[in-house]
Amino acid sequence: MNFLTIGHRGVMGVEPENTLRSFAAAQQAGLDLIELDLHLSKDGALVVMHDAEVDRTTDGSGPIADKTLSELRALDAGRGERVPVFEEVLDAVDAPLQAEIKDVAAARALAEVMHARDLVARVEVSSFHDEAISEIARLVPGVRTALIASRYGTDVVERAVAVGAATLCLNIRRLTLEVVEHARGKDLRIIGWVVNTQDHLRLVRALGLDGATTDFPEIKRTGRFTA
Repeated sequence: MNFLTIGHRGVMGVEPENTLRSFAAAQQAGLDLIELDLHLSKDGALVVMHDAEVDRTTDGSGPIADKTLSELRALDAGRGERVPVFEEVLDAVDAPLQAEIKDVAAARALAEVMHARDLVARVEVSSFHDEAISEIARLVPGVRTALIASRYGTDVVERAVAVGAATLCLNIRRLTLEVVEHARGKDLRIIGWVVNTQDHLRLVRALGLDGATTDFPEIKRTGRFTA
């Protein structure tokens, strides 16, 4: 299997994260997948933003859930970019996507879009939350799912198996050979995050991972040559 490079919120190391500008740059850099995050606005739009609040990434303040899409559109998400909705990303880039959902409500909204636009082959759904993975799997038969974990032990493998996830997306700062071997024993794919340096890249390659999530497009150019 080829080593996958996944653009973290586009290429957030060089462009405003989770914006169309960032996603276009990730695609232009040739990254294999583009990762993004989804929240629901007050009026039910699938908004592309990482945090539950707009404070860090825009010139506004307050929870996404308290704002309508129109109110979110009025914010500057960096370099004049607007906060996109998921459907706009689908139209703006052709690359496969890894969509992270934060809760069951987002899973249900995403399922509607996946059915309407026949996205099972293009979109992998990821989450830190087991119940969100279970819900999207129930609603979208055949969907590919990934369980994300930051602080974890070998139990993360059993969690992934229990919700039917084929992939683990794991914080490389906690990753051990024991976890990798346990995951391989269950035929799980493993993606490491966040891989932003040559040392990080050497680590994930030495552990034999299937890919890396990165903030920088340079990883694509160097990853294939680093043992």
